[in-house]
Amino acid sequence: MTTRVDFYIVSANNENEKLEFVCRLLEKAYKQRHQIFVLCKDQTQTHALDELLWTFKDISFLPHNILGEGPEPPPPIQLGDTVIPNKHRDILITLKHYQLEQPNKYRRIIEVIANNEADKENARINYRRYREINCQLHSHDLTK
Repeated sequence: MTTRVDFYIVSANNENEKLEFVCRLLEKAYKQRHQIFVLCKDQTQTHALDELLWTFKDISFLPHNILGEGPEPPPPIQLGDTVIPNKHRDILITLKHYQLEQPNKYRRIIEVIANNEADKENARINYRRYREINCQLHSHDLTK
């Protein structure tokens, strides 16, 4: 299995806009029946995304929980900031400046990058690493 990695550069002016973009990605992936884990940068962002998933659309609900909370089996969307579930192999959305230990164990990785130098530099580092292990790389510049 070759991992597909998508880099989405978003023109988010604030954290909430970035998280709203993630909500739209999650909605699309959920409708396609994927299992998704969102690796947030910290606990504050995890809770903000959790709250936003309850309210970002009046007419829809995305079943989700924070890793370690909620029912078993877990819903299709899980959020966390420290540990990725061992069984998770489908879609990983990362908002954290983090190098995955085994990126090729996921079917798809999505990196959401704010249009700033810190995020872009981290993305460049990860891009080179993904290229070294032969991932399928795709970039989407949504700032234009």
